[in-house]
Amino acid sequence: MNNWSVDVKELKKDKKQYAIWRLEQLVNFGLGKEKIKESDLRAYWSELCLDPPKKKFLSFLLWPRRKF
Repeated sequence: MNNWSVDVKELKKDKKQYAIWRLEQLVNFGLGKEKIKESDLRAYWSELCLDPPKKKFLSFLLWPRRKF
């Protein structure tokens, strides 16, 4: 993944911020052939700034409401 507006080398120094940035990039702009770990999404969910429809859909997948 190439990003012209972010110094990725500098961002990698802060592992948490890099993980959040990377998840946002993958979800908002496309995965390509990569996969996202469910545990990573759950870990940083409250801090992710995602496109609202995508966040709503992912929320549905991560925490489905069970009906019995």
